[in-house]
Amino acid sequence: MRNVAQQEGLLSKGMMAVMAAQFLSAFGDNALLFVTLAVLKQQVYPDWSQPVLQMVFVATYIILAPFVGQFADSFAKGRVMMFANGLKLLGALVICFGLNPFLGYSLVGVGAAAYSPAKYGILGELTGGETLVKANGLIESSTIAAILLGSIAGGLLADWNLLAALIVCVLAYGLAVAANLLIPKLKAARPGQPWHPKRMTGTFFSACRTLWRDGDTRFSLVGTSLFWGAGVTLRFLLVLWVPVALGITDNKTPTLLNAMVAIGIVFGAAAASKLVTLKTVGRCMPAGVLIGIAVAFFALQHSPVGAYGLLIVIGMLGGFFVVPLNALLQMRGKESVGAGNAIAVQNLGENGAMLLMLGLYSLAVSLGARPVAIGVGFGALFALAIAVLWGWHLAKRPSGK
Repeated sequence: MRNVAQQEGLLSKGMMAVMAAQFLSAFGDNALLFVTLAVLKQQVYPDWSQPVLQMVFVATYIILAPFVGQFADSFAKGRVMMFANGLKLLGALVICFGLNPFLGYSLVGVGAAAYSPAKYGILGELTGGETLVKANGLIESSTIAAILLGSIAGGLLADWNLLAALIVCVLAYGLAVAANLLIPKLKAARPGQPWHPKRMTGTFFSACRTLWRDGDTRFSLVGTSLFWGAGVTLRFLLVLWVPVALGITDNKTPTLLNAMVAIGIVFGAAAASKLVTLKTVGRCMPAGVLIGIAVAFFALQHSPVGAYGLLIVIGMLGGFFVVPLNALLQMRGKESVGAGNAIAVQNLGENGAMLLMLGLYSLAVSLGARPVAIGVGFGALFALAIAVLWGWHLAKRPSGK
């Protein structure tokens, strides 16, 4: 067992293995989501149950938040990632064999909750300093490529054959487990910690307090939570928006539209890695405000060309906004509470925001609100929230750093 730390660089064997595992795992996640939504349609579940599927997934992150950070820091993170992908594989098999889709997807959620702190935490062990922003750009690009291809594959295969689509998801997770074996076995960041649930919960909430008291990490936590809460809500909004605004009722079109966001994020993440450093994180904030404005304009579209174009723009703004905030949290968290704990705290905030936004979205749909109206209101509120966060950040740091 060894600690490669900063010597290996961005294109080392370790980083390549992490990106390959992340690509396959994220491919499976995104394909499985759209395939499972198609399963719900086939089994005639009501429209409001679609966001509930994601809420079950998100709830696992929140319930396990006090434990997954210590889990990631107590073992070699590559092996933690392999175990987590094994749980995702099990969840996909549950759905593949025709068992309850909510049960299977909750198992995938447990795997994802365990996977996330290890995935991001290992970046700080393989790279360091300003290189960490570039490493985040690479991992986000790998993730977004997987979202792009996984979403498209999920939609296309679901329209063709649901069983074949589920088998592809199972294979993706199996290959992700295999790729994890190629990640160097690094030393555990914080081995030997006690495994008492009460004490672990206390340690986790102590880490929460530490991060929320620090101005930089609090800023990052709020920004990323708003972004991912909005992102997952937009994904489900598209499923209902497409038939109303574009008059298209297949499974493929919403996945293609999601793919446009993914394409944009690749370019936005690349731009952030070039133009933003840990000392100039404030530069990403205008992009956050523009995301909300672009979402409001998108909801009013009735042309596929306009919809595709605006979603690419939204993705570019999103990549530019979230990558620097992730890097800031990872660096500050590694220095204070450990990278695994920092990401677990971030997951709690992000998934709490997702649960809240999805709950409000599901409520709006159940009350009969039109998807176009939901999209306009949602975009306006997001722009306002980011503007308030930006103003607060400038007030705390008059230099705008």
